[in-house]
Amino acid sequence: MTSALKDGILANRVAFVAGGSSGINLGIAARFAEAGAKVSLLARNPEKLAAAAADLRAQGHTISTHVADVRDYAAVEAAIAEAAHQHGSIDVVLSGAAGNFLAPALGMSANAFKAVIDIDLIGTFNVLHASFAHLTKPGASLISITAGQAVQPMMFQAHVCAAKAGINMLTKVLAMEWGPTGVRVNAIAPGPIDDTEGMRRLAGNPEIAAKIKEMTPLRRYGAKSDIAEMALYLASESANYITGAIVTVDGGSELGDSSTGLMG
Repeated sequence: MTSALKDGILANRVAFVAGGSSGINLGIAARFAEAGAKVSLLARNPEKLAAAAADLRAQGHTISTHVADVRDYAAVEAAIAEAAHQHGSIDVVLSGAAGNFLAPALGMSANAFKAVIDIDLIGTFNVLHASFAHLTKPGASLISITAGQAVQPMMFQAHVCAAKAGINMLTKVLAMEWGPTGVRVNAIAPGPIDDTEGMRRLAGNPEIAAKIKEMTPLRRYGAKSDIAEMALYLASESANYITGAIVTVDGGSELGDSSTGLMG
């Protein structure tokens, strides 16, 4: 299906995107808007949030903004209530706020470890939990952003591995508990995605980037649009029997190092 055919697939729908001022999440928010949704963006940096919203509005999209830190449940709850008051019941929620840095377990403080757990895992819980009262039932689609580190141990990523594993299990449990109301809960696990803050931090020099591409079966980074298209699919009625899924979009990275393959 081409992008042109998908436009309008979220017409008259309302989407709430947490962490939506940059990167993968902003790409998803833009795709939701292109598909016809009214989109509410939540982020903690008001300047970045205003800039992202201005760009989307310049393209003719209906956008509202809400400043809050996903670690603050009361602030998230108030932001989602405000979005629902402005646009109506919420059809799609994307929770994608995240933090990351490279550090050995013995080289990070307890507060540094806790910061990533609080942003990624607690933040995801806060966004999904606070949204429930305002969801379209049945029919709402909740999507979280996780990562391959949830199932694939990675050196210097103890904090991220723990947080993302928690998101995976939270996704599955909420899918079980909320399924009877007609609410679907899924997650997307992106692999190495080009032009993102995460890859700039984890693969900040050409040698590391080249090695990652060599290890990836498809031999390249993905694009933010790859994740946005998957999010659009999960948000749409085409995925209305999918819940509790962790959808990996990583060029095969999770399969392991393919750089020693025999195919040449």
